[in-house]
Amino acid sequence: MTQHTQPSNLPTDLHQLRESGWQSTTIKEELRRNMLAQMAAGSERYPGIVGYDETVIPEVDLAVIAGHDMLFLGEKGQAKSRLMRSLVHFLDPWIPYLDIPGTPFHEDPYHPISRAGKQYVAEHSEQDIPIAWWHRDERYAERLSPGTKFADVVGEIDPAKLAGGVSMSTEDALHFGLIPRMHRGIFAMNELPELDELVQVGMFNILEERDVQIRGFPVRFDIDVLLLFSANPSTYNRSGKVIPQLKDRIGSVIHTHYPRDRALGIQIMEQEAGIDLGGEYPVATPYFMREIIEQITVQARKSKYIDHQSGVSARFSIANYRTMIASARRRAVVLGESPAVPRISDLGHLYSSSLGKLELELMGSHQMSERQVLDSVIAEAIQTVFEEYVDRHGLEEIGQIFGRGVKIEVGDMLPSSQYAERLKRVPPVWEKAFEVNAAEVEQMRASCVEFVLAGLHALDRISRSQSHGTQVYEIE
Repeated sequence: MTQHTQPSNLPTDLHQLRESGWQSTTIKEELRRNMLAQMAAGSERYPGIVGYDETVIPEVDLAVIAGHDMLFLGEKGQAKSRLMRSLVHFLDPWIPYLDIPGTPFHEDPYHPISRAGKQYVAEHSEQDIPIAWWHRDERYAERLSPGTKFADVVGEIDPAKLAGGVSMSTEDALHFGLIPRMHRGIFAMNELPELDELVQVGMFNILEERDVQIRGFPVRFDIDVLLLFSANPSTYNRSGKVIPQLKDRIGSVIHTHYPRDRALGIQIMEQEAGIDLGGEYPVATPYFMREIIEQITVQARKSKYIDHQSGVSARFSIANYRTMIASARRRAVVLGESPAVPRISDLGHLYSSSLGKLELELMGSHQMSERQVLDSVIAEAIQTVFEEYVDRHGLEEIGQIFGRGVKIEVGDMLPSSQYAERLKRVPPVWEKAFEVNAAEVEQMRASCVEFVLAGLHALDRISRSQSHGTQVYEIE
């Protein structure tokens, strides 16, 4: 965890705190106040969140302003966790708490909720009540539902304390879970439908009464916490997975989605991949190769062979993009080429970053292996992107460079100069269509050649054979 340097001018005792004019507020009031201030100032409120400006973001804004606990409902890889974590930006940078022994909470100095906190404040003068400060980054905690027990998130009677002579009827006998310990903070529960029903009942009680009750312990703790949940629609809407009382008390349901267009998907892919394309071994990626990587994900989400309820995460694009760049960079280093330029043949390595990320649809008669499904999806993606270029620039102009009766071998480790030998002249339309300097840079020319060959093969214009990691296209 990042260590934050506390400002030196903050009050250190309760008297100084009162003199400073600090006002106590609830977590939801704090979030609302800061969000409205950022909104009025026109500042960026959700850094790194792309494609949700007109859909998801307004719903999150309204939920915060309304003071609602929230459920983020969507398929995997739709930035649900990032959205939940982004709410930390609407917390005050630092808040004060009672720096005293015996309390398990970061107590509001004006309104302690534990017996130890109340007693200490009652028995000491304000100058003798120490104050410490809690950074906003530490006021967020999250948990994954599978395997989570009641004691983990709510609490339990502590046998060790009972063995030490503490009475079971006192607060000191309790061990508090994550939610009570996030008093005055944000707690997020991922994959809500996988949460044990007993724990759901405990969460429902916190949502309903804002208190914690452990094994019938008679004292109620007025917990101040914002509760966030995430879930996949296919499991959340399944009968019996989430108790109705809990569903009923979640203030707002925020529906997330995948990027609505490919350009947004590419923007997210490049942003999240975080690859340095410069340095000693630079990489120049034609836009059509980025389009193909994202289109593979788009096609996977449409495929009848892939489980739509599970979804295909944005991480699928990110991992494949990284693999493609890695393959191109490896070739460039081995062959001494610069810059490295990704080609269609680099997609032959996507098995390593794709397999395991697709959940196959097992119903019906369409039984295919994951590799076969991936091959089909990649072929469809290449065809889709190539057809878009053909529609804009014409099939004959794009493909005219290849004479009949020739064979062209391609592969991820073939030198770019071998492609250049096949192309004595680059058609002007290539420069216009692909927006790359194919006429001047051999590596770009190789990438364009492979794209056109693969596209022509997808349109059944030329034949292809494969052997030992290379492919041979034949223009008959």
